[in-house]
Amino acid sequence: MKIQSVRAQLLGALFLAANFITVPRVLAQPTNFAHSLAELRAQLDAHVNQPRFSGALWGIQVASLATGKIIYEQHADRLMSPASNSKLYPGALALTTFGGDYRFTTPVLAHGEIAGGELKGDLIVSGVGDPSWKATDFSANFAPFIMVLTNAGVRRITGDVIGDNTHFHGSPYGGSWCVEDLFDTEGAEISALTLMDNVVSLRVRAGNKIGVPGLVNLLLPDTGLTLVNRTRTTAREAKPKLELYREPGTKRLFVFGEMPLGAPAESLETPVPQPAQWFATALKTELAHAGIAVGGKARSVAWPESLPWSRTDLTPLGEVKSPPLRDVVRAFMKPSQNLETDLTFAHTGEFLRATNAPESESSAQSGLLALHHFLDTNRLPASDLHFDEGSGLSRNNLTTARLTVALLTLMSTNPAAADFDRSLPIAGVDGTIRRRMKGTPAFENVHAKTGTLRWVNALSGYVTTAAGERLVFSLMLNRYDSAPDRKRTDELDEIAVRLAGFSGKTDE
Repeated sequence: MKIQSVRAQLLGALFLAANFITVPRVLAQPTNFAHSLAELRAQLDAHVNQPRFSGALWGIQVASLATGKIIYEQHADRLMSPASNSKLYPGALALTTFGGDYRFTTPVLAHGEIAGGELKGDLIVSGVGDPSWKATDFSANFAPFIMVLTNAGVRRITGDVIGDNTHFHGSPYGGSWCVEDLFDTEGAEISALTLMDNVVSLRVRAGNKIGVPGLVNLLLPDTGLTLVNRTRTTAREAKPKLELYREPGTKRLFVFGEMPLGAPAESLETPVPQPAQWFATALKTELAHAGIAVGGKARSVAWPESLPWSRTDLTPLGEVKSPPLRDVVRAFMKPSQNLETDLTFAHTGEFLRATNAPESESSAQSGLLALHHFLDTNRLPASDLHFDEGSGLSRNNLTTARLTVALLTLMSTNPAAADFDRSLPIAGVDGTIRRRMKGTPAFENVHAKTGTLRWVNALSGYVTTAAGERLVFSLMLNRYDSAPDRKRTDELDEIAVRLAGFSGKTDE
């Protein structure tokens, strides 16, 4: 069980604050940048061979994009856990398969005839994995669906609102995810119909006197979650301590902990189970707000079940399109968003599913087969790839720095090269490296995807040297626990900064 723990977050923040106040932490950035290739290699050797890495594993490769020459490598063929560096692969596959202009298209269908503004039957929204329904204004997510019905002249529905989640095959969870992931927002359910990244926030406030329960409420409607409030109000000088727990297979969400009297409200997040049902229920509510009455109930259907009718028995009313794929990929690569990666990967898998594939083959498995075919077709070392899913949340995902550099090199000349490059976080500017490498030659220069799990850090992407040469690199560090005065990401950033500050020539 992985629990959202405000207590742990607060203790961590207090620890960092105390250390900052007593001993200001200033990361020493390298200034003695190399002027020759031999000097650069010596500096990188000196860094990765320090005693503090004696129990750790490195996988590194750096190459020139112009010539393909290997500038530096350290166990480049070692199978490493890439964490969210995994996202580079689904992103590349999707952009290559569809192109940046492609849009997810969600059909809105009717079972029954429409007469006099009344749909005499059911409304079906047939999901295909569009990850874009996450507007801050919750109602705005449903405006395109209401527009479809309005354009079709529908003012009343006698039957049900059905969320069709049968497009994706397989479990709603990624292959080899840990049990703890299933109750954490990083492991939200994979569904062909999703809302708000399948996550809802809760607000917890103190009661009006010590000893009474706190006040807990969900910030979005129709989730189906039932709150069980086990909080209590404590003295003003106490600290907030809150935790969430949901029993497996249920929608009962327990809220434990303490809130100090008079303290500001605290926010927590939790994944919403059965997101297709949430979508259908919320759509029914929004239809009523728009003056479209629904006589039936809201329900959902998920694989391996199927709709009780043939597609030829359904009448298309319209469709809802996502933003362009380039925007979708950028939206999951920059912040390293797991669910949106998995949705894009599953959608690609279904699009490329072999005609003779067994029905039991999951959408993710179809995606992985397509990914291996993509690598093989482009003569990349596909044997270096051992993935169970696409987002990198799986601790079983393995790849090499060699293959990652080969992929990045391939994508630099791909028709979607510009879209792929623009999807990567930029050092000191945005995404997961927006706070890193500021005040160095890597600032606004390094475009790279991060990867982070408990004992994993990775950074792979592109950098332009001080001499104007563009390099491609993959840095993976596994099984390393940093000293208190350093972050694990510092170890990777130092290499990236040295590459950015290199003023020599790689063709020596």
